[in-house]
Amino acid sequence: MIKDLPLSAPVTEYHTVGIGAGPANLSLAALFESSTNQEIALFDRQPGPAWHNRLLHSGVRMQTSWLKDLVSLVDPRHELTFLNYLVTESRLFALLNSQFDVIPRLEYVRYLAWASGRLRNVRYGVDVDKISFGEGGFTVYSDGRAMARSHNLVIGMGSRPVIPAGLSGLPPERAFIADELAERLDEMSAHKDAPVAVVGGGQTGLEATMKLLGRGFTNIKWFGRRLWFDTIDDSPAANDVYRPAHVEALQRLSPVTRRQVIERLNPTGDALTPGAMRTLYQANYDGLLELDRFPVTLFPARDVTSAEFDGEHAVLSCSTPEKPEEHRAKFVVIATGRENVQVPFDDDLRERVETTFDGELMVDSDFSVRWKGMNGHKIFALNRARMALGLTDANLTLLPVRAAIVLNSMFEREIFQVRDELCAINWG
Repeated sequence: MIKDLPLSAPVTEYHTVGIGAGPANLSLAALFESSTNQEIALFDRQPGPAWHNRLLHSGVRMQTSWLKDLVSLVDPRHELTFLNYLVTESRLFALLNSQFDVIPRLEYVRYLAWASGRLRNVRYGVDVDKISFGEGGFTVYSDGRAMARSHNLVIGMGSRPVIPAGLSGLPPERAFIADELAERLDEMSAHKDAPVAVVGGGQTGLEATMKLLGRGFTNIKWFGRRLWFDTIDDSPAANDVYRPAHVEALQRLSPVTRRQVIERLNPTGDALTPGAMRTLYQANYDGLLELDRFPVTLFPARDVTSAEFDGEHAVLSCSTPEKPEEHRAKFVVIATGRENVQVPFDDDLRERVETTFDGELMVDSDFSVRWKGMNGHKIFALNRARMALGLTDANLTLLPVRAAIVLNSMFEREIFQVRDELCAINWG
């Protein structure tokens, strides 16, 4: 693992360059290195291995099985399996005997760091600010200087928090994104009985609420837009959505029908972890026994449309199915979702790349991006085609399967078998 690149380093030629070194591209690099004699390099702006590190609160769990690691679903004998990580790091028995239903998120992040340290060309501290295309292939730039050139390109960039317009412009010391909560807690702790609003009914909102409750805050208001704080459907039939057979079935649908199906399947993945929700309810009941009131109040079906500070408190304006409401809070934690980071194509390359009606990259079933003038050079995009490729493109469930599909397409031969024939569901 190369943590930084000297300013004097020459432009290095690679077969493939990946932008981002998160789980998706780490999975690709792991399978690439074990199955080819070519070179792949990953560039990431983070100073070191990271995956939502600012949200690694104590007690936070993964939403996927540890078997769904970087490689096991297509190559269980690979040296970078999660099981090999546990054995190599002498953690196997301690983890097994702790009887986790799903592993701690911090453990998964440590696994990613372990895996990245065993790959040849993972370069951290490189903020890629331009990607161009010419006769030699793709050229990647950072701070105006060419860093690498490659035949193929894989986009595996992360996302960033979204702050709704109605919540922007608030005093940053009193209203901030959930990613900043951990570093704000000490200064907030002098006001543990003051009302704190958590805006956003997703997993990040749940984790922020749990963190506040665990630090002794006694007047937490959690707002969500949906009619209730729904948890993930983790039934066997729901899990059949997260396998190659269903992804293949989605590709047989028209784009309009496919989008409708994917949106209706949201409860199978875009929801709250049941175990975490149970933990919150139990901790909230413990608080009731101590305080004679619940320290956390849940407010479903509230869309926080705007907020402004009135003296010591923010006044949150909420729309509801019946009538508008106002709620006051000394602090506001914003957990209202994330959006894709824009790919830094230069103007020429950006004009060649095809996009959807909503401005996203046009991605085919092999995760290749449609663009003009490729002449044998391919661009692949991971985590950016949810409405084209299904819910699995937006989470960790099929990381190695996606990487295998990309590699098969990239090298135009079946390097890895991707088959899922023993399925009890006929998707049509």
